[in-house]
Amino acid sequence: MAGSLGVIVIDHGSRRRESNAALLEAVKLFERMGRYDIVEPAHMELAEPSLQTAFDRCAARGAKLVVVQPYFLLPGKHWRDDIPRLAQAAAHRHPGISFLVAAPLGVHPLMSEIMHERISHCLAHAQGVAGEANTTDGANGA
Repeated sequence: MAGSLGVIVIDHGSRRRESNAALLEAVKLFERMGRYDIVEPAHMELAEPSLQTAFDRCAARGAKLVVVQPYFLLPGKHWRDDIPRLAQAAAHRHPGISFLVAAPLGVHPLMSEIMHERISHCLAHAQGVAGEANTTDGANGA
């Protein structure tokens, strides 16, 4: 199934280039784990690649099932309504390819560790012993 499974990691999208670039970095880190052969980034709106573009890329790479992973912390309207609607529209171009929408990142023990790292770094920065926060380096601990 690995070769026929596509994963789309989707965020909201932003007018800020830095925010959109952060998703691309997160997707690169995720892809480097090597658990899925087909991984594509997407933004719900305001930036490319769109969910349609990402779905098209998954299809072109041989995906028969696409799992859309929201890069959102908690469930809400985007997860419940918007992303499934956009995924349905994207899948319409590709008969025979199905899709699923995974849960948002949510409450997980690793989130507590990330919060601890961010707080520790903030305190170290305030004391002048750490640089400014960088949320795209994947290792922002103190």
